[in-house]
Amino acid sequence: MKVKVSLYTILLTVIVLCVCSCRNKSHTVGESSSLQEAKLLSIVHENGYTRVEITNPWDTTSLLHTYLLVPSSRPVPGNLPRGTVVRTPLKRALVYSSVHSSVLRELGAGDAVRGVCDAQYFNDSIITAGLTAGTITDCGNSMQPTVEKVISMKPDAILLSPYQDATYGQITKLNVPIIECADYMEYTPLGRAEWIKFYGELVEQRALADSIYNQVKQQYNQVKETVASKKLKRPLVLTENLISGIWNVPGGQSYMAQYIKDAGGDYPWADDKNTGSLTLDFNQVLARAQKADYWLLKSPSIHSLADLKSSYTLNDQFEAYKTGNVYVCDTNTTRFFDRFPFHPEVLLKEYFKIFHPEVATDYQLQFFVKASE
Repeated sequence: MKVKVSLYTILLTVIVLCVCSCRNKSHTVGESSSLQEAKLLSIVHENGYTRVEITNPWDTTSLLHTYLLVPSSRPVPGNLPRGTVVRTPLKRALVYSSVHSSVLRELGAGDAVRGVCDAQYFNDSIITAGLTAGTITDCGNSMQPTVEKVISMKPDAILLSPYQDATYGQITKLNVPIIECADYMEYTPLGRAEWIKFYGELVEQRALADSIYNQVKQQYNQVKETVASKKLKRPLVLTENLISGIWNVPGGQSYMAQYIKDAGGDYPWADDKNTGSLTLDFNQVLARAQKADYWLLKSPSIHSLADLKSSYTLNDQFEAYKTGNVYVCDTNTTRFFDRFPFHPEVLLKEYFKIFHPEVATDYQLQFFVKASE
């Protein structure tokens, strides 16, 4: 009897160990990251590497890119699936946009930005100081980087924003991983913000990225819930302005249109199905938005109603102009473009404050100011 009990005990122990082992394995190998809003991104933690797949925004039946992120502290696993191998954490990245240099800094990896393209568009004082000191390399124009400078800085990855049918010229021949940052093609503000989890994987800051996103989502949804819980009048909102005879406005299904809706506003092109922007002329905009209660625009040169009328004399035909409800964001003095992509809760609060100041009493505007006379 003692032998039988002993054998039974051993067998039971083996079964329990196997079950526990399988359970532990299921939480580490082939585990998908808990993406909640992003539709173009997939992150799966495999044995010894992380597989990241980016859906092609212009053909969602295909993949734009597959990345296999392998920690530098480990050997590259054998029999990897097809994809671009990226060694993490990144330490010498070439970055094309201040949006992505900013998110890397927030993740504690600002020192990984060792080169930039289109340096004139970076107004981050740390980047500009690095360019002056020579610790950050100016690699020239993003459309045609100076290959010699790219080679000399020895990047371990190049972060850039893709476009349809993109070709990246000579840099594709350098055997450097090109990270196609398609976050700007997401369909919702929170969907774009969730890409911070991908950048967190690139610099091995997964927990921090998750924490930042969770806080962003919580605050964003708090504003949405406030809008939904109160019977608020929804003002009609016009955006942007005429430039060289063209007026680009967000499509009705774009994430910029989503901001207006979530902040308690109505949008003149809400019935439009485009996720990008619409290219219109003045009369097309006037026909739909003449009665707009608010007018929001981003410009480095327009600060007053007089500036707005000077830029196009017929701008005074809009109701928002007549009532003085024009709000302008100076893109030269604010870090609007760096901040809002991964902190949509800030822009949502901004819009909510403008549309419903009687409710959003505890928020101070950071980006927009009311246009002076």
